[in-house]
Formats: sequence, C-alpha cells, structure tokens
Amino acid sequence: MQTPSPRTIRALIHASVLALATSPALAAEPSGCDKFAWPLQKEQQALGEAKVAPADAELDRNAGKALTLALRPLQDAKLPLAPEREPKKTPPLAGFLRFAGGPAAGLYKVSLSEGAWIDLVQDGKRLKPTAFTGATDCPNIPKSVKFEIGPAPFVVEVSDAPSDHIGVVLTPAE
Repeated sequence: MQTPSPRTIRALIHASVLALATSPALAAEPSGCDKFAWPLQKEQQALGEAKVAPADAELDRNAGKALTLALRPLQDAKLPLAPEREPKKTPPLAGFLRFAGGPAAGLYKVSLSEGAWIDLVQDGKRLKPTAFTGATDCPNIPKSVKFEIGPAPFVVEVSDAPSDHIGVVLTPAE
C-alpha cells in the first residue's frame, strides 16, 4: 500500500474541514448579545433581576417582569399539554406559568435565562411560534420566541431545562 503524498493529505484535511464547517447538524447559534434577530436588552436586564414566581397565580401578561420558575421532574410537573418536543436532558425538568386574559390579541416574546423548550398553550391548544432567536455567550438570555397570543388566558410551558430553576419574561413584541 502506498503512503499518500503530503499534498494529498492536505487536500483531504481541507475537504474534511470544509465538510464539517458547512454541515447543518453542526451549525451553532450566533455568539454574542448583538446577534439576536430583535432587540432584547430590556428582557436581558429583567432576567438578571428575576423574582420567584408565585405558585398557582394568574399573572399579568403585560407586566414585563421576569419570574424565576421552579421546575420539577417532567412526570410531576402537571403540564397542561405534554411538550411538543421529546426531552433530551436527563432527568427532564419542566414547569409552567399561567397568564390572565387580555383585552386583545397581540404579538409577544417569551424569553428565557437558559436554553430550554418553550410551548405556549391557549384554549387547550399549542400555539405555533411565529419567530425564534438565540445566541450563545450572552448573559441571562440565550433564547427568545415570538407568539401571536389571543385575548384568552394562556400558559407558558418550559421543559428540557438544564437546571431546576429558570428565568422567564413575557413582553409585548415591538
């Protein structure tokens, strides 16, 4: 068997690096607070000052205050609907916040202090997000998702979180 030439080895290395760099499976979220698709400075600050969420309270959808949600093992969390995505972390942790109805429908952002899955449930149905943005290396806020929310009460479910507490803030979208 012949030993490949240095030129052949370099070509193979370059081809391998190029293949890995362009692989969608390895694509990473942008890095830095300036990489979000929309402004999140207010949410970032609020998440840094999150208060413990009151148990079983129906929250004001327009308060714009961040709350720290205590999470439980998924089987004990009593989510209104099972998470849309199968949990990847072990043990899977989850929790939810209830929000009161409002005078009209509107576009809202749900932002988290850690990476986790977000589902929004209204009238017993899961709402589809209208947009998502994420960035690594940004303190207090790696993820934000937009939802068109109707006037009825709704629930924000958080699952597959990395720790047993997570900051959540709901704000009207600009």
